[in-house]
Amino acid sequence: MNLKINRLQHVGLPVSNLGASQAFYEKLGFESAMRATFDHEGGQGQVAMLKRGDIIMEFYQLPEPELSCVKQRSDGHIDHIAFDVDDIEETYALLKSEGFAIIEAQPVFLNFWERGCRYFNMLGPDGERLEFCQIL
Repeated sequence: MNLKINRLQHVGLPVSNLGASQAFYEKLGFESAMRATFDHEGGQGQVAMLKRGDIIMEFYQLPEPELSCVKQRSDGHIDHIAFDVDDIEETYALLKSEGFAIIEAQPVFLNFWERGCRYFNMLGPDGERLEFCQIL
C-alpha cells in the first residue's frame, strides 16, 4: 500500500463546555478558525475548530442529553496531545506563571530519540492531558 499522509490534520476532543474549552485554548494562543452546529440523535451539538500555526484542534460538545457521556465514551479516548516546543524550561515557567494545572513538578527527561527529550503535562478543562515536549 502506498498511502500518502501529509501531516496530522486535527485532533478532536469531546468537551463538556465548549465556551470554557475555547477560552482555555485561546489563552494558549489558539485562534478560532470555525464554529458550527451539527445534528446528533435528535439534538444539536456544537463544534469549534481552533488553530495555531499548522495545529488544528476540534472541540465538540454533544447535545445536553448526551453531555454525561463526555467522560464515559465507549468509542475511545485520546491519552494525550503533544506539542513540540523549542525551550522546555521557558515553556514550563510561562505556563506555571499563568496558573495552568501542571502535573509534573519539573520537566522530565526520557531517553527517547537520539539525544533524549524533556516533557511535562498539564490538564485541560475536561481533564485532557496536554504534553509539551522538547526533543534534545
